[in-house]
Amino acid sequence: MLRVGELIRHTLSELLTKGGIIDPVLHAHVVTVPDVRMSPDLKLATIFVMPLGGKDMKEVIEALDRHRKFIRGEVARRINLKFAPELRFKQDCSFDYGAKIDALLDREDVKRDLEADADLPLDKPQ
Repeated sequence: MLRVGELIRHTLSELLTKGGIIDPVLHAHVVTVPDVRMSPDLKLATIFVMPLGGKDMKEVIEALDRHRKFIRGEVARRINLKFAPELRFKQDCSFDYGAKIDALLDREDVKRDLEADADLPLDKPQ
């Protein structure tokens, strides 16, 4: 599942960077594909996308949905699979989650607790 997801991610990234999909919305944005998750039977691919800066997310996903058949055909042509998977495009929220974790770690009370834990000896149980 991971290997097929990575192959699809690379194929879609190549299509987006080399202008393989002719759409004014997609040409106006730099779109990254951070993750592709496959179903266990490899018949459904959930593709997480993020335009640079997170702007116009709805328009980018709508543009990708309009070209879903073309993208599926290109994936089937470039990757040798028994069945071409159905494609779903979703917003990638991992950047927002990472920013939230960074903000939590920057809080003063968390820094204080982390420093207190660093002062404890590792070989003695508490």
